[in-house]
Amino acid sequence: MKVTSLDALERVPVNMPGAIGAWKQMPVSAADGAPHFAFRVFTLEPRGNTPYHEHPFEHVNYIIAGEGALVDAEGNENPLKAGDFALVLPNERHQYRNASDTAEFIMICAVPTEYE
Repeated sequence: MKVTSLDALERVPVNMPGAIGAWKQMPVSAADGAPHFAFRVFTLEPRGNTPYHEHPFEHVNYIIAGEGALVDAEGNENPLKAGDFALVLPNERHQYRNASDTAEFIMICAVPTEYE
């Protein structure tokens, strides 16, 4: 069993080409013994974004704070706000963007542990 707080977890920069003001925390991972799902928390600084990317697994996101957008392969922005869920299917190109000039955009990202 593991219980932790985001405040207790190291926030590391997302070091991928195209990431701007993106940070990651790992509250639950394979290192904790989780057999199937890892939970990551991404924080995007004001006007920050994740890289525009795709991967061979689905992931589910839950928005904790802020407002932003999930951008699809065609460049369409799907608005997101605190309390929203988003599903990204395997091999679906996407990017998350923070829409704010002043507030962070924070989301939980659930992925299979083999891809964390």
